[in-house]
Amino acid sequence: MLVLTRRLGEAITIGDDIKIIIVDIEGHQIKLGIEAPREVEIYREELYKKIKGISFDEQRKQSRETSEE
Repeated sequence: MLVLTRRLGEAITIGDDIKIIIVDIEGHQIKLGIEAPREVEIYREELYKKIKGISFDEQRKQSRETSEE
């Protein structure tokens, strides 16, 4: 995993077509703006897993396993 530090207003570019911008920071929450072509599907992780049929219990198990690594 690549870990980057960004400040308010700074961005991360993925390939030629995707840009992630730090829009706002409030306490422990960060608001991201994402610029991407319309054909690129973008989901919050929990919604993506729900769409793919992964149950909430499986999500928690995977989350615990990932945090232990």
